[in-house]
Amino acid sequence: MADKKMVEAITSMDEDFAQWYTDIVKKADLCDYTSVKGCMVFKPAGYAIWELIQRQLDDRFKATGVENVYLPMFIPESLLEKEKDHVEGFAPEVAWVTQGGLQPLQEKMCVRPTSETLFCDFYKNEVHSYRDLPKVYNQWCSVVRWEKETRPFLRSREFLWQEGHTIHATAEEAEERTIQMLNVYADFCEQVLAMPVVKGRKTDKEKFAGAEATYTIEALMHDGKALQSGTSHNFGDGFAHAFDIQFTDKDNTLKYPHQTSWGCTTRLIGAIIMVHGDNSGLKLPPLVAPTQVVIVPIKQKAEGVLDKAYEIRDELKKKGFRVKVDDTDKSPGFKFAETEMRGVPFRVEVGPKDIEEGKCIIARRDNGEKFECALSDLASKIEELIPVVQKDMYEAALARRDSQTYEARTWDEFKKTFEEKTGFVKAMWCGDVECENKIKEELAVTSRCMPFKQETLSDKCVCCGRPATKMVYWGKAY
Repeated sequence: MADKKMVEAITSMDEDFAQWYTDIVKKADLCDYTSVKGCMVFKPAGYAIWELIQRQLDDRFKATGVENVYLPMFIPESLLEKEKDHVEGFAPEVAWVTQGGLQPLQEKMCVRPTSETLFCDFYKNEVHSYRDLPKVYNQWCSVVRWEKETRPFLRSREFLWQEGHTIHATAEEAEERTIQMLNVYADFCEQVLAMPVVKGRKTDKEKFAGAEATYTIEALMHDGKALQSGTSHNFGDGFAHAFDIQFTDKDNTLKYPHQTSWGCTTRLIGAIIMVHGDNSGLKLPPLVAPTQVVIVPIKQKAEGVLDKAYEIRDELKKKGFRVKVDDTDKSPGFKFAETEMRGVPFRVEVGPKDIEEGKCIIARRDNGEKFECALSDLASKIEELIPVVQKDMYEAALARRDSQTYEARTWDEFKKTFEEKTGFVKAMWCGDVECENKIKEELAVTSRCMPFKQETLSDKCVCCGRPATKMVYWGKAY
């Protein structure tokens, strides 16, 4: 009965997706609520996923020449206000510090919502000549945005992220870096998180405050809602003008440099849950699973069973796998349910009879397959399975996304699709913000991106019927 009850404790995703998500976050022990309103505690299981994301992303950044730095968490008001669009975009979400110790501050400071203005202030003293360029920096930190409605990993008042900030001599170099970093995010999501994404540009209405162009990767969750999973911004020379950053170029004239910024956050953990999870719990891609293999001893009180389980664990650890033995006194059925709930990619079962015969059972979390394996082959079998599971999880997510992606050519078709279905709807757009506003007001959906891979579905805007300029992915989003 206890085994069954554990799985029943998760609300079915078809019944109430939001509750299903919360149940998994809590029961898989990823995070918890705190007395600090709108903020959360990362528990070891949740933080370990972030560490694996961080480590692998950081390696990818550094391979493109990125260097890590760290800037202050406070921004004086006068600094934040130097770039008009930027400050207006962030004003509603900013948290302010007005007192230091017992004294009121002469100038109030905000807790960074993002660090463009600080980087500009820093660059001003760093960049004087074309020889000082480019600077390709990134920082891993937390930021604060005073969100009204919060959800674990997806939206909290303080969240962890990385923010890359680069500065270049030419517009071409800045644009090249902006796209390069978007591609780093896309490859990471697809190859490591097994999560398909659509790459494209945000409309002017949806772009980052102060940017010339914002590029995004959009993923589709199980419930048909989109999740912006990483963005890359080209600022042109707007910030350089606002902060008076100039450099002497090769031709001995003063020029304004061009900047970019790009970031992704702990909401990627929410994406992993909502793209791959099922009614039994989490499903973690092996490359970001804190524990890749759990060994479950069967009849563990029998002589030699636990010793064998530890021996197998030690051998697998030597080969570089992340492994645990579940030696608690719970029943095997309960252990199976718990391993599934926590999303562990591989479960290895071993009992007295298996030991005698020199074999074990491997169970895959992603598709539920179980098969026998010789103990002597276990390490090479797990090694062989990791890329297979990564690929299968990616393809399952891709098939689900494709089945929830629709096309609409007329307003009626567009409206009907959103009334009856959830997912991405591809439709043509004239480029006018009025049509974008009407779609948002009447259908409660937003433009997700203008994909790099453009298709011509018709020559007319789905909203007004005038000539179309872009095909856009539309959808409801987190």
